[in-house]
Amino acid sequence: MYKLLLRPILFLFDPEAVHHFTFKLIRFTHDLGFAGLFRSTYQVRNKVLERELFGLKFPNPIGLAAGFDKNAMLYKELSNLGFGFIEIGTVTPKAQAGNEQPRLFRLKEDAAIINRMGFNNGGVKEAVERLKANPIAGKKHVLIGGNIGKNKITPNEDAVNDYIFCFEALFDYVDYFVVNVSSPNTPNLRALQEKKPLTDLLQTLQNKNKTKEQRKPILLKIAPDLTNEQLLDIIDIVADTNIDGVIATNTTISRDGLKSSNKDEMGGLSGQPLTQRSTEVIRFLAENSKKAFPIIGVGGIHSAEDALEKLDAGADLIQLYTGFIYEGPQLIKDINKAIIAKQQQA
Repeated sequence: MYKLLLRPILFLFDPEAVHHFTFKLIRFTHDLGFAGLFRSTYQVRNKVLERELFGLKFPNPIGLAAGFDKNAMLYKELSNLGFGFIEIGTVTPKAQAGNEQPRLFRLKEDAAIINRMGFNNGGVKEAVERLKANPIAGKKHVLIGGNIGKNKITPNEDAVNDYIFCFEALFDYVDYFVVNVSSPNTPNLRALQEKKPLTDLLQTLQNKNKTKEQRKPILLKIAPDLTNEQLLDIIDIVADTNIDGVIATNTTISRDGLKSSNKDEMGGLSGQPLTQRSTEVIRFLAENSKKAFPIIGVGGIHSAEDALEKLDAGADLIQLYTGFIYEGPQLIKDINKAIIAKQQQA
């Protein structure tokens, strides 16, 4: 129904306006009492789907990537669509408006999106207030990842303070953390992916983590544009800092092979053009680290086949973003059923 009826209408309008409208629509339908219908339609429960990683038990391996529910406004409703976990953010210490509009572009011919949002969010404290309704000790708890970043006005030499601030503020309200130094839409942010500043940042967060009564998993989200030498550095950094895993990958600045007329808009590209490269990065990390750490695969998953390819390449979990926008919640169900079917054939 989504692809045949709803998507053609939504895709007639501005992407960012549609995003906000969709949030209102999902909340409205839940307020009308349709939560049970969504669960019965899209959720798939099976022991085969369960995953246990870094001390967390995931009901299924499909998550919603950061960027969709930046401000933790809709995580409970979105979990009813079949996701096994939801990643909020990227959040920053202070609220910031992000870059000027328009800043979100559909590339329909490429089944892709370009965004230059610029970490627009209401600030970490606003997200915490919403997450307080999702107690980690509570029975209705939804698995939540907290994706953290720095404010645009914060110079790189002070960036660690922004990450610490978000880490401390979110600590009691998320299940795991993601350090985002790979967005192309905050000036100079990707410079933090260099070996020394990244090692220092992650080690500082790990030191804070060790002071807690019970530590939380910390993962690193990396760009698909890293060279093999840089990816080998990432493997070394994970080993040196003992963080819990890697999310591969963020959006790309590459524009190779695109057909859409608006392909040259500035920003990060996501969707089908990223499918192959993100899988290559996953496979490279898995093979060269000898699967020393968990990998969450994200980038260009638009079908069950795309998802299985990521898992076969070495991903332990996967996340959706652009594929969810283009294919709708049926994609989550299709992937879960494909995983079950593959396991039954094994």
